[in-house]
Formats: sequence, structure tokens, C-alpha cells
Amino acid sequence: MSKVVKVLKLRPTTGRVGGNRNSRRALVAGGAGFLGSHLCERLLLDGYEVVALDNFHTGKKYNLNTILHDQKFTCVEHDVVDALPSGLHVDEIYNLACPASPPHYQADPIHTFKTSVIGSLNLLELARRHDAKIFQASTSEVYGDPLVHPQPENYFGNVNPHGPRSCYDEGKRSAETLFFDYSRMFSLDIRVARIFNTYGRRMQPDDGRVVSNFIVQALRGEDLTVYGSGRQTRSFCYADDLIEGFVRLMNAPQAPLHPVNLGNPVEFTIMELATLVIEYTNSRSKIVHRPLPVDDPRQRRPDISFARENLGWEPRISLAQGLARTVEYFDALLYGGHLVREAAVL
Repeated sequence: MSKVVKVLKLRPTTGRVGGNRNSRRALVAGGAGFLGSHLCERLLLDGYEVVALDNFHTGKKYNLNTILHDQKFTCVEHDVVDALPSGLHVDEIYNLACPASPPHYQADPIHTFKTSVIGSLNLLELARRHDAKIFQASTSEVYGDPLVHPQPENYFGNVNPHGPRSCYDEGKRSAETLFFDYSRMFSLDIRVARIFNTYGRRMQPDDGRVVSNFIVQALRGEDLTVYGSGRQTRSFCYADDLIEGFVRLMNAPQAPLHPVNLGNPVEFTIMELATLVIEYTNSRSKIVHRPLPVDDPRQRRPDISFARENLGWEPRISLAQGLARTVEYFDALLYGGHLVREAAVL
């Protein structure tokens, strides 16, 4: 596997915003992660020079294998909590730098909160110095366990400020505050997306998210663990659809004056998802129930009216299509793509 070194081919950008699009440079913080690596690929296809910044705590170097040797791609191993490296001349910044699954962000909750707050401050200051557009990957977790359904962008949420999930939920809420204060104080061009449940290729088998948990358990012939009754709902957006939403939001001619929901408005119960996964993996797994984690939301579904009307965006890939692709990915990752699910069960 190709090695990612500390800094690769950093050099001044040749263009500025408003110039030749092919000369624009985008920085993707968290660029080796599940979504960050897909975004890097998309931006390269769109003609950008791309700098990926990642500390590789949860991001994986192999996620970058397809683009590592692209002449327009640079990888910098760095933690956004620390002062950013010199020589980062950028036109656009995407901030995806934060663990997003409960086991990962709860492993070091203080660092998770610092990543959301101090990391955002560092990137906002970089954007301010270069008059760069900056995108914040916020989350539907800012709504907490919502009392309004579906969740519109003007809903302020129902969040526990001192629970085990608070490092992530409140960290992202604080980051949103910083972004909009920078916009008001410095006229910075900001774009804030609230991301709902997303799945697809490059999820980690141990990331603790419900789609990856179910698929990995089913492929291994293990019982599928459903927390609580399974009647709680989620809305699942395939990664390719979400990345399209990122790009459309960043390229919108006028910055929205509020965060924008990006997710799939089609709602499924956790039990429905478990049944679908068993069907798509042809598994003999059973479903078992465990106690519901603290502050686990009962309902989660985005109101994407703003994105539909102003970005022309909505998800195109159905859960059936996305699950088939994701099962294929995990089968290859775990078993080399040899479809040994029956052997795993036996």
C-alpha cells in the first residue's frame, strides 16, 4: 500500500475564487474519512486541486488509494486542533474533521469537542486569511431527541448538554455558532450542512453505525443487535447522494442564512432495516434486542424542502440500491468478495 507521508507537494495555488475553475484549490479536513475520501474524489473530477488534511485517528490511508498519486492531490497528516501547517493556500475549505460514530467520538470525548470547536476556529481563521468559502459538516444530532417531526432547519432541538453523546452533539452546535458569528462579523462566505444518517462504501466495520453493524453481523452469521424495540426510525442517505448535496450547497450562488438539512426523507424503522439487511445478505442471522442507549433519538427524518427548492437536490439512490452496493463492499472487505456468507453462518 502506498504510504502517506507528513506533507506531500504543498505549493502555492495558481488561481483565486472567480478565476479559472481548474486552478481552484480545495482543502478537505477529514479527507481520509468515509465521506471525506469520497469528497476528495469528486472535487478532483470537478477539476480542483485538493489538499486532504487528516490525523488518521478514524480516517484510513487506504481510503485514498485511488487518488494518492494524482498530481492534483496532496495529503497532509495533521490534527486540526493544532496550529495548521504553513503554506496552505486555498480557495475553498470543507470541514469534515470529526469522528462521527458514537464509539469513535465517545472514545475521547474531550478531543472530540476540541476538534469541533478549536478545529473549526483554526479553519475559519484560514478561510478568513484567504477570503475562502468554507463548508461545515454539521449533523442531525444537533436536533437531539427531536420533539418536532420531521425536523426543519428552524427547529432548535432537544439536546442533553451533559450526556455521553454531548461531546459530539454540543460540539457540532458550538461549531455552527462559530461559523455564523464569523459570517456576521467578517462577512465570511460560509455553508453549513446538517447531515442525516449516511451509509455506503468505506464505512468501517467497527464504527458502531446501524447500517454497518447490521451488515457485518449478517455477513458473519451473528445475531443482529437491535437496541430498544426497533420501532425508532432513521432516514438513510447513500454517500454519493450526500456528496452531490455538499457540492451543490458549496456552489450555490448565494450562501443560505441558516444551516441546510441534507439527508433522505424516506423513513424506516430499525426493525425494517434489520429485515432488509438479512434479506440482502441471504443470512440466517436472528434479531436480538438490547437496552436502548442513553439519549438515542426515537425519530430522525429531515425536512429537505429548502435543499429541493434552492439547490435542486434530493437523494436519487433508494435504500434497496444503496444496501446492495454496501453489502458488496463489506463482503469484499471481510471475505475478499467471495460471497462466503453461508460458510460464515455454518
